[in-house]
Amino acid sequence: MKSKKYTKTDFVIALFMLAVIVVTLYPFLNVLAVSLNESVDTAKGGLHILPRKFTWNNYAEIFSNNSQLLRAFFNSVLRTVLGTAAGVFCTSVMAYVLSRRDFIFRKPVSILLILTMYISGGLIPSYILIRNLGLINNFAVYILPSLLSAFNVIVIRSFIDGLPDALEESAKIDGANDFVIFFKIIMPLCIPAIATVALFIAVGQWNSWFDTYLYARSNPKMTTLQYELMKILDNTSQSASSVAGAGSSLEQMQNAKKTTPESIKMAITIIATVPILIVYPFLQKYFVTGLTLGAVKS
Repeated sequence: MKSKKYTKTDFVIALFMLAVIVVTLYPFLNVLAVSLNESVDTAKGGLHILPRKFTWNNYAEIFSNNSQLLRAFFNSVLRTVLGTAAGVFCTSVMAYVLSRRDFIFRKPVSILLILTMYISGGLIPSYILIRNLGLINNFAVYILPSLLSAFNVIVIRSFIDGLPDALEESAKIDGANDFVIFFKIIMPLCIPAIATVALFIAVGQWNSWFDTYLYARSNPKMTTLQYELMKILDNTSQSASSVAGAGSSLEQMQNAKKTTPESIKMAITIIATVPILIVYPFLQKYFVTGLTLGAVKS
């Protein structure tokens, strides 16, 4: 068997892709190195992708000073799973309805939906609405307000519009109604678009902390991981500022050297990012391939 001969173009492409990989991975590896390096040593600079003085102090500081992290992690996972499932279902149904050419309110509803991308009621009206709906300190506040996103609806609707009309026509000839068409034909064919939207929703749910701050901070059972990590970072920054001020004791200054706000920030970034990195490979394949190729032959 003859071996393949590599041309100069192949080497240029390989070098270019290697450069892309380095540029992509370096920021994450740098954050990981800082999170695993001693804070005082990190302040000296010159740290790249490997820690000079390895330590777990930054992570120990995060997990040892907050007893709510386990509950917060569970709440974040629960809101991500429920919010993603409910959001994907509602978004898909809305997109399917707006893609039907026989829907008489298709155009005005689409215009109203798009307007929400440019016009917002503001924070105060949103808070008043949430309060009047009885969602303050209610777990549903993490799910209901984010059920629909105009952008996500447009993504799935555009995908549905690209499906061959013959699929729906043949199903109707066989006696299928809209529910059968949606669940057994449209949904399976829209898996690439649905997986993309699911990732958008999951990342948004996982990273969200401001809704906890606004609507559920008075209830410790409603806390989320991102909110707890934000509080830890804020407390670390305040402690560092107070120690740096006048009148700090020698013991306080020695304890402050164990961690810095910058090191804590990097450790928090890793903690918040790793779960998404674990989920992403399972959805990534749907971004590349479609399921309608060759479904209908003209």
